Amino acid sequence: MRRRLYWLMPDLAGAQQTMNDLLLARVEHRHMHFMAHESVALTGLHEANLLQASDFVRSAQVGMVIGAALGAAAGAVLAVSSFDGELSKPGLVGALAAAGAAFGAWTSSMIGIATPSQRLLRFNSAMDQGEILLMVDVPQRRVGEILLLLKSRHPEAHSGGVEPNIPAFP
Repeated sequence: MRRRLYWLMPDLAGAQQTMNDLLLARVEHRHMHFMAHESVALTGLHEANLLQASDFVRSAQVGMVIGAALGAAAGAVLAVSSFDGELSKPGLVGALAAAGAAFGAWTSSMIGIATPSQRLLRFNSAMDQGEILLMVDVPQRRVGEILLLLKSRHPEAHSGGVEPNIPAFP
């Protein structure tokens, strides 16, 4: 299980040094994600992609649940009606629930990819002022160690907190 640490740095040089310190502490490059205002160049840093910067994952999850519920409801209505098709009535409910979940996840994710992440809204004002946000995903057992490293090596930066649940794939 991993935890996401948020860390705000005032400039690019500090962010690059932080990345180097984390690499020396054996944090893999793919677990570091940097974000900043669009006017700030993140040269040499591993930038956050759309999965980290948008609401894609949360939107897909919500769409899947709502789509499955609506599909199951539609299947139940057809099952209790005078439907005499080749599919079994429980199979019809399951098939429509699965189709609704897939359709709901797809449509909602299209909206979510264009929406900024709700988890990152609290950092917008700092990023608007030129600070650089680091999101680093570390194993739960290393959270204290990495926080201590960041605090001792980068007193100019400050912690943005620890996210207890990070999305599984971004």
